[in-house]
Amino acid sequence: MSELKATRAAYGETLVELLEAGVDVYAVDADLAGSTTTAKLAAADPRRHVNVGIAEANMIGVAAGISLTGATVFTGSFAVFGTGRAYDQIRNTVCYGNLNVKVAPTHAGISVGPDGGSHQMVEDIALMRVLPNMRVLVPADYISAKAALRIAAATAGPVYVRLGRANVPLLYEASELEDFALGQARVLRQGSDVSIIACGVEVALALQAAELLAERGIRAEVIDAFSLKPLDEQLILESAARTGFVITAEEHSVIGGLGSAVAEVLAAHPGLVERCERIGVQDRFGTSGGFDELFREYRLDAQAIFELVVQ
Repeated sequence: MSELKATRAAYGETLVELLEAGVDVYAVDADLAGSTTTAKLAAADPRRHVNVGIAEANMIGVAAGISLTGATVFTGSFAVFGTGRAYDQIRNTVCYGNLNVKVAPTHAGISVGPDGGSHQMVEDIALMRVLPNMRVLVPADYISAKAALRIAAATAGPVYVRLGRANVPLLYEASELEDFALGQARVLRQGSDVSIIACGVEVALALQAAELLAERGIRAEVIDAFSLKPLDEQLILESAARTGFVITAEEHSVIGGLGSAVAEVLAAHPGLVERCERIGVQDRFGTSGGFDELFREYRLDAQAIFELVVQ
């Protein structure tokens, strides 16, 4: 896990690869193509990229219109704008119409850092997960981000792909690119004492916590919940039954995200686990700061996961 790379770095590159593979792909962005990296598609074929300016609702409307030609259309922007400002259009145009539009904003979560609470979107998974016809993918690294974008392109209908700004460890090899699937989670470390189910940047931190726990003789199972909707309920139930103790970890509000999704699954199987805990943003907004200090402040780091297990 030595090399660091942002998940957003996979966006423009993957769109170009899809185009080269013959996919009828377009990107519509709201004046942030450089930051989202969709500008790489514009460089490859300017006809395939539309910049609507600072008009996120219009971005979704234009993407919906292009999709009606039979194309696969991705949208850009930052997560706080690409989901929050455009929610009505995503709900009533894209999802209600079950259109082939992929909402894949970048700069999600508090790892946006110095931009502060106004730009740190920690509610987007909840907003997207609740929508009928919408699927939700939260990749943990650059390779899984490429996989998520490919899956989104190959899946008919709306898909949400959550991408980040911060450079994060590479957890997967390029040879594993084809191993990801909609509705499947991945066990990255086997254990028998606690199941740590994480998504996004928290997967690497969960692995770090597992190392700390191993020093105490505690064997943690670490699961990458790459697909939040549909969720890999079978794998979660099997792990929970094996350990009897589940912790979820996400760079998102504890309300409505991964923690809620896993709790819903466990609630349907009373008595399966003795303990279930959730690591996440505790019903508060973000604030400006560096990656490490924010993750300490919001109790999202490996130490917080470790302490929650051993307390």
